[in-house]
Amino acid sequence: MTQKLDIVIAGGGRVGSQTAELLADRGNDVTIIERDVDTVDDIAEKWMATVITGDATDPNILEQADIENADVIAALTGDTGLNLAICMAAKELAPGVRTVARIDRASAESYARFVDAVLYPERAGARQAANEIVGSDVQTLADVTSTLDIMDIRVEEGAPAADKQLSDVRFPAGTLVISGEDGDRIARPDTTLEAGRRYIVAVEPDVVDEVLNLLRG
Repeated sequence: MTQKLDIVIAGGGRVGSQTAELLADRGNDVTIIERDVDTVDDIAEKWMATVITGDATDPNILEQADIENADVIAALTGDTGLNLAICMAAKELAPGVRTVARIDRASAESYARFVDAVLYPERAGARQAANEIVGSDVQTLADVTSTLDIMDIRVEEGAPAADKQLSDVRFPAGTLVISGEDGDRIARPDTTLEAGRRYIVAVEPDVVDEVLNLLRG
């Protein structure tokens, strides 16, 4: 079964709220920390989420968000320095938490060494943010239409589809394996889905979990 994560997102603006919604739709547990009361109200009106009003650099607020049991904290405010401070404060309270910070490209060298992953404002759409937060084994590359996602998925050792030919895997209707890791040829019925390699897959939303279970276990 695909691992579900406990995720804390600091910053409930456009990037933060859209990323939180996307991650929640994937079945993850998401908590948003936002200090602007009006923004908190807007989030609460749009969808059900755990929202904490306060400053994410405050240890008491981070503890309220149960940072010690979180898998990831993503600081997605528009302030690079604040995002770094949030991640560092979280790391003090929960040394094992994965830290993701939205930063200015000009600050990349200075800040990237202090966090596990960085996002740049001009690229930090919800999907890229979600990909960085969950890590690199499964990435949604793009929405092609409102009902189709293109995903870059690494096949897990021991997964039901691992090391089997495409023709021998019973993918649900609404799934299309497009290519292998090198991307130089279209997948064919005799394409072997090798454990540890990445494949591009087009998936309809209602079968995403089934496809991930086949490829990830």
